[in-house]
Amino acid sequence: MVEKESKGHVVVLPYPSQGHINPLLQFAKRLASKGVKATFATTHYTIKSISAANVGVEPISDGFDMGGFAQAGNEDLYLKSFKANGSRTLSELIQKFQHSTSPVTCVVYDSFLPWALDVAKRHAIYGASFFTNSATVCHIFCRIHHGLLSLPVKLENIPLLVPGLPPLNFPDLPSFLPLPESYPAYLAMKLSQYSNLDMADWIFSNTFQDLEGEEAKGISELWPAKLIGPMVPSAYLDGRIEDDNGYGASLWKPHGEECIKWLETKPPKSVVYVSFGSMVSLTAEQMEEIAGGLKERGLPFVWVVKESDQGKLPDGFVESTKEKGLIVRWCNQLELLAHPAICCFVSHCGWNSTLEGLSLGVPMVGVPQWTDQLTDAKFVEEIWQVGLRAKEDEKGVVRKEQLVMCLKQVTEGEKSLEIRKNADKWKELAKNALGEGGSSDKCINEFVEQLIRANEKGEAKDITNGHHLL
Repeated sequence: MVEKESKGHVVVLPYPSQGHINPLLQFAKRLASKGVKATFATTHYTIKSISAANVGVEPISDGFDMGGFAQAGNEDLYLKSFKANGSRTLSELIQKFQHSTSPVTCVVYDSFLPWALDVAKRHAIYGASFFTNSATVCHIFCRIHHGLLSLPVKLENIPLLVPGLPPLNFPDLPSFLPLPESYPAYLAMKLSQYSNLDMADWIFSNTFQDLEGEEAKGISELWPAKLIGPMVPSAYLDGRIEDDNGYGASLWKPHGEECIKWLETKPPKSVVYVSFGSMVSLTAEQMEEIAGGLKERGLPFVWVVKESDQGKLPDGFVESTKEKGLIVRWCNQLELLAHPAICCFVSHCGWNSTLEGLSLGVPMVGVPQWTDQLTDAKFVEEIWQVGLRAKEDEKGVVRKEQLVMCLKQVTEGEKSLEIRKNADKWKELAKNALGEGGSSDKCINEFVEQLIRANEKGEAKDITNGHHLL
């Protein structure tokens, strides 16, 4: 017990959406597996969805305790309320443990919530920022924040050349860059991640050295991040955390048993898995094209269609494909991707989904919709070569013919063999990164060792200015 206490107590604070909760909760579990006391601080609205062994869970307030973001209905209003109420209740949580045997020594906060670092500093404890996007996307927005890249980014048939990154053409750019006025609150939130970062003691990024080492190195003077990913449950990677088969968080009820039973009836590498994540909502026109492409390709498929999008499915589609397809409202994505029946992942290329596809060695067809998904899709096709990006038409829609062509290339013929070989390679590299002595494992161990040393010396109480310790 004494040994555990000597390793410090870390409060982990996510932005309360599924794509942010998952990697931060996984990081909390990694720390707990190394003897650090980990407390996951999440909003009243999401706390009932969290269940993780060896990680404590405590509520904080975003000001909308009954309905979260949906209750606020406005991003700007929600962020202001979360800053005011979250700062107060995070401070109260830190104080709650102040006179216990395990006082809080560090706050690891989602980079979307930079005010959490201010709270940590007021309590004279360490603060560590956790970035949930790719290192490439963080690199781009860091340059914008520091005035090294101007908005809007206008390209005239020539790629954007950023030191440390591959050439980026117009379709590869995060959607905020050419159209900064499109989602002003989201853009402000992206840039605010860097507002007080010089005060942070550590910066963590959910990626790994082999995957994005060069992209991170190119901005390391301004963004000295430690690459600690992929934050995917241990059972799918190194297997060193007991019974770590899932994230331990689900804001929607998954249809796990139904999906697996259905997959068990299908041959190996025969089923297309389609999901656009928790945030993306496709237009009815795009849904019709995806449906048409799946039907024309003729392969068995599992398609995750959120309840709010079910009405956009073409008339008669479910009935006409019931022998070939399974449509569910939500599922355990990792469990499906790991199933031997899956041959391909049609994805929006959100960063978590991209890391999961890479970690499980599943070839991908990218159908990105906005923000960082466009850049992630470029890397899936051109840099890591584990899939293809389906091209949009002039209306911004991926037509069924394009989807059929991509599915054919990823699932049959010479191109598919190369993609499969690369997918297997990245699966091994992801596993190695978090395995004992791997690049990400070393970074996490260094963090834990610094916490131990600080605890032993009582350094945490002496912090007045941020300093990068690693």
